[in-house]
Amino acid sequence: MATRTDTRSPAPHVADSHDLIRVHGARVNNLKDISVEIPKRRLTVFTGVSGSGKSSLVFGTIAAESQRMINETYSAFVQGFMPTLARPEVDVLEGLTTAIIVDQERMGSNPRSTVGTATDANAMLRILFSRLGQPHIGSPNAYSFNVPSVKASGAITVERGAGKTKTERATFTRLGGMCPRCEGMGAVTDFDLSALYDDGLSLNEGALTIPGYSMDGWYGRIYRGCGFFDPDKPIRKYTRKELHDLLYKEPTKIKVEGINLTYEGLIPKIQKSMLSKDVDALQPHIRAFVERAVTFSTCPECDGTRLGKEARSSKIKGKNIADVCSMQISDLAVWVRSLDDPSVAPLLTGLQHLLDSFAEIGLGYLSLDRPAGTLSGGEAQRTKMIRHLGSSLTDVTYVFDEPTIGLHPHDIARMNDLLLQLRDKGNTVLVVEHKPEAIAIADHVVDLGPRAGTEGGEVVFEGTVEGLRASGTLTGRHLDDRASVKPSVRTPSGVLEVRGAGTHNLQDVDVDIPLGVLVVLTGVAGSGKSSLIDGSVSGRDGVVSVDQGAIKGSRRSNPATYTGLLDPIRKAFAKTNGVKPALFSANSEGACPACNGAGVIYTDLGVMATVESTCEDCEGKRFQAEVLEYTFGRRSIADVLAMPVAEAEEFFGAGEARIPAAHKILQRLADVGLGYVTLGQPLTTLSGGERQRLKLATRMAEKGGVYVLDEPTTGLHLADVEQLLGLLDRLVDSGKSVIVIEHHQAVMAHADWIIDLGPGAGHDGGRIVFEGTPADLVTTRSTLTGEHLAAYVGARPGPSRTP
Repeated sequence: MATRTDTRSPAPHVADSHDLIRVHGARVNNLKDISVEIPKRRLTVFTGVSGSGKSSLVFGTIAAESQRMINETYSAFVQGFMPTLARPEVDVLEGLTTAIIVDQERMGSNPRSTVGTATDANAMLRILFSRLGQPHIGSPNAYSFNVPSVKASGAITVERGAGKTKTERATFTRLGGMCPRCEGMGAVTDFDLSALYDDGLSLNEGALTIPGYSMDGWYGRIYRGCGFFDPDKPIRKYTRKELHDLLYKEPTKIKVEGINLTYEGLIPKIQKSMLSKDVDALQPHIRAFVERAVTFSTCPECDGTRLGKEARSSKIKGKNIADVCSMQISDLAVWVRSLDDPSVAPLLTGLQHLLDSFAEIGLGYLSLDRPAGTLSGGEAQRTKMIRHLGSSLTDVTYVFDEPTIGLHPHDIARMNDLLLQLRDKGNTVLVVEHKPEAIAIADHVVDLGPRAGTEGGEVVFEGTVEGLRASGTLTGRHLDDRASVKPSVRTPSGVLEVRGAGTHNLQDVDVDIPLGVLVVLTGVAGSGKSSLIDGSVSGRDGVVSVDQGAIKGSRRSNPATYTGLLDPIRKAFAKTNGVKPALFSANSEGACPACNGAGVIYTDLGVMATVESTCEDCEGKRFQAEVLEYTFGRRSIADVLAMPVAEAEEFFGAGEARIPAAHKILQRLADVGLGYVTLGQPLTTLSGGERQRLKLATRMAEKGGVYVLDEPTTGLHLADVEQLLGLLDRLVDSGKSVIVIEHHQAVMAHADWIIDLGPGAGHDGGRIVFEGTPADLVTTRSTLTGEHLAAYVGARPGPSRTP
């Protein structure tokens, strides 16, 4: 019997009606009770000036609630080990799916972490070598520089049946891959003992010169009570054993004043507390001590590979695991393809896919042994993206924070393709972005504004990219902005010579960097721009470097404390009122006793979200009531911290409240476009672009003739870039030299001199491919940068580029 086919279109299934993420009444940070509807399985771009509320909506509301709800599916026991997330301030959130966040956070600065360990590539290579490496030396752990070799011997009890046992002597050995000399760090440290102590003094006279090691606290009690040496004897008179105990003694249990404590020599203690962290992540005064007291040199035993001799001896096709990890990833992918062994076929397939993903995402120029802490924000973000590229998950919400950061215009098209690939697999892609090239591919745009801070937090446009162009919003008006090349450029006052630069992939580069002008370094990601600056320019006298590193700060830190602005203000309050300056610090004597100066009280509810409520005693002002009675210029300290920068600049610039030191700092904050930020706003609530500019304003105060800025347009809206260019011009006009590493075409067009590195990335780059004015670069179009800059400024096609 023939089957009948129903030709009528089926009624829509109720499950297909959930095609929107609905947000109603969002009030996180500066959001003003906003409501938006975001289409699922589409690419939505969120635009707006830096500080308008984009991250508050995307990360602080949508992604945060998705993660919180997933965490709640675990048992209370498991939730006890997870960070507790408070519910965002929002009335309704419907249609959420699992959110995967790919943000700009730099990868951990643990010196043991490399690109290979962070992406599982090393784990796969270790298994590969443990199966195919000759001679065979052991399990995958034998190839890991984080696993030490262990030997143990002793008595074991062997059961012989019928209740009989026999004691036998046994020896146990586990081979690890760690180099025993440098403990898997690749570098050995030598201490300058004269930087640790003054040997003419005794401990009680303050011989120790290590930060934090004072004889007034616990260290004093331990050194006086340990009994290993006389604390009243000058260190130069110590016997060899006493000096060894002071410097090198292994952790030993001691009893001081009836309390059980552990004594440890100075050098192992410094190695654990200071040298186990990345030097750049240390506090400035500790970093200065480490740079003064410790010299790092390549380990002579493993030659910087971090591996023991057994791991280095095991090879596949003439290469050991250290050799393959030091190869450029694009070359490593070719090497892996040349391996053909059916016994490890699934492993080779997985490893090939992972290495191809690096190339696909534009990171083929890295090597697996590159320390993770040295990656830029953009590189770290793309490294995190790799694990999602081949994922078979669908109906997931991917959340990206400016994925085009650190990308040359040539690389942005590739990133756009990757975002569209994720969308086409049935995922919702949410992107916070400023670049017009990335906004152009959006299916839906949400523009926040109209301005930043308290003047933002509203949805000013929702719709298509074409609709945004015609909308008249700040983003819409600037979307088609095109800079023109300067008609005339400044004349250099001198040159900064760089000779034979060979850091990372640089190929013996000689270049003269003009001084007294605005110089822009360009080139594709991985061409060697940062290597040239970090290796040959940054360390020189008079050079002030502002890198991309995120500024650290807790909820107690704010622009006033971070920039040092609060110090002159506190002193002025104290002098006027005849009291101590410490009273005017919410982190010191003036703090409200109920909330300890936090302004809020946290109630910990175990596995449930911690509840945050405004302190009733100080009403969120953070200070004791009597402190607020002291005034300066008829304003209390809480009133001052509530002022926006622009108002404070006026307040401290003239009249009875004039404080020249404070006014100078406020002028710099206004210069970088932070006039709307309040002095007491917690750093944790500032956007990435605002933090970048806050850091720039602080570093501008440092004495120096040459300023080096690494991608200062990071996190900046098209409208903010104009203000940044004005700031760079003012710096140059005041007699400074400014060198900028930048991909933004508006900054390139504004330069007096361009140095273009390339032509490609990794070992295909590392050479100077152009030096000259922007006008010359546009005319010749001899490089990738030249082609993109010419297209940006709207120049007519010139001669074609020679390969």
